[in-house]
Amino acid sequence: MMTYKGYRGSVRFDDVAEIFHGEITGMRDVVTFQGRTVDELKTAFRESIDDYLEFCESRGEAPDKPYSGRFLLRVDPALHRHLVELSGDEGESLNNWIVSRLQSIVGTHRDGQTARRMSPSGHPASFGARHRRTFRHQHERCAHFRLHHHPLAL
Repeated sequence: MMTYKGYRGSVRFDDVAEIFHGEITGMRDVVTFQGRTVDELKTAFRESIDDYLEFCESRGEAPDKPYSGRFLLRVDPALHRHLVELSGDEGESLNNWIVSRLQSIVGTHRDGQTARRMSPSGHPASFGARHRRTFRHQHERCAHFRLHHHPLAL
């Protein structure tokens, strides 16, 4: 994984084309980058994010941020009651209590520093929007931006 300005990129190597391909993970917009060497790949990664942010600004759009920090969790009502009781016994809100437990599982401290690395899932983000923005950057040429109709959207 590579990180820059809060964005994370995953990379794979295409041994047929002999080129590294990368994609920014954890957001609806698709930002890709590539390079033939590690240095080219790192440069293309940073330039792709910078170009993406500049493009969004030029259009007056807010850039997609990786993860909102919120997710919906469905549990059995009896478990919900038990969790509320446990968090209350410790004088914490249910949200803070669960966040504390999740942080201890992944080794993340309240200051946002990760104590140990987690392996990436490698699963692509799901797209719920009617259109998916695709932003590609290749190290050798300028970035371009395209709107694609998502075939599964209603």
